[in-house]
Amino acid sequence: STPTAKCGALLRILGVVFGVAAGVGGMVGQGILRQPGIVAGAAHSPELIMILWLFGGLLVAVSALAYVELGTAIPCAGGPYDFVRRAFGEVPGVMAGWAGWLTLAGAMAFMATVVAEFLHRLGVWPGVSTPVLAVSVLALFWAVNWPSTRVAGDSQVVFSTAKGIGLLALVVLLFANPAQPAPAPDPVSGAVGIAGLAIAMRAIINTYAGWEDTVYHCEEIERPERTLPRAMWTGIASVVILYLLVNLALLQVLSPAEMAASNLPAADAAQRVLGPIGNLVLTAFGVVSVAAITNLNVMRSARVAFAMARQGQLPAKLSCVAPSGTPRWSLSASVIIAAMFAASGTYETIIAVQVAMNVALVVTVNIAAMRLRRIDPGLARPFRIPLYPIPVLIAVAVNLALLAALIFEDPLNSLAGLGLLIAIGAIYWIVNLTRERAATPTA
Repeated sequence: STPTAKCGALLRILGVVFGVAAGVGGMVGQGILRQPGIVAGAAHSPELIMILWLFGGLLVAVSALAYVELGTAIPCAGGPYDFVRRAFGEVPGVMAGWAGWLTLAGAMAFMATVVAEFLHRLGVWPGVSTPVLAVSVLALFWAVNWPSTRVAGDSQVVFSTAKGIGLLALVVLLFANPAQPAPAPDPVSGAVGIAGLAIAMRAIINTYAGWEDTVYHCEEIERPERTLPRAMWTGIASVVILYLLVNLALLQVLSPAEMAASNLPAADAAQRVLGPIGNLVLTAFGVVSVAAITNLNVMRSARVAFAMARQGQLPAKLSCVAPSGTPRWSLSASVIIAAMFAASGTYETIIAVQVAMNVALVVTVNIAAMRLRRIDPGLARPFRIPLYPIPVLIAVAVNLALLAALIFEDPLNSLAGLGLLIAIGAIYWIVNLTRERAATPTA
């Protein structure tokens, strides 16, 4: 029979393949093409480089435990919005929801702009300005997501598969190249200090960003109590292995010093092996890779807006769902906001402040998991955090340290992002208080 949907309800039609694709698609992007140079510059030796990338993957896995427990216990669209709302109330939930929605809209605009720049490098539509082309990219993914949830999910599977194949092809190419002997180890240019490790870990954590994307769709995933853990762990493990292979392959062609001196080590390595065509190949991969993240962010932002509208925090129309499962009003609103950011260039500001907001959100979700364990012990938890509360405490401590490092390095933008969330929370608190007083009968 034909599935039907209505306002406030999504269709549970996505499977584990989409869940893995969402995780891989959210993590693998242009970061792995750029960030190895930053890590190499801070870590000096190939051995330490590999250890840090593995350690980053383990930190991601530890941070993800709370998301999986809450996602299986509260399988609702919007992910962290509902987790925080259930644990701390409406106002903190709204702050978490707006943090997700704004950063996703800014990320959509930024990624669409990057796709436009890559297309220009390939000679595609050189007469069209970058902002216009970026808006066109967003319109394309709006059209991809409009028909149905199944079509949108299948498109993400295709994009993520293409990205994985592309990176594996790069790894095979670099390992199989007989003309490039392994570089001699660089002389150590000084001890690796705490500051250097912090720089390297920040770059690595940013490259793994997006690991939580599957949770935003747990209301649409079939049997989330089984599918969500399998999808999350498979996606994270796959990307950790992929990133380790990429770094090993890069070290076959470039020395750590050469990687550190490059803004795009993957392109330099490919160019050394393939010649001038290497840059063209990496640019084409960049189009596919960043386009996949753009598509995923379009899907995810629509679910955050839908979730907030369902709770009355955004216009009710945004909670309406087409019979095919697409929250079309939320989809359109999210893409319009992103298009405005892309056309005006204001996405740069959103991107600058979102890093601290995202880290703060990870901390908040992990604390929410602890609070719900205390205030709602009877909540069904198909997946329970092993060795609780040790992994949660580790995740909170590490992410708080990362947040402190971000504030220290870029206090203006980091504090601006946190201040924006506080302002949003204050506005909603005042509005709710005014409504309560208006509804209270006078004596």
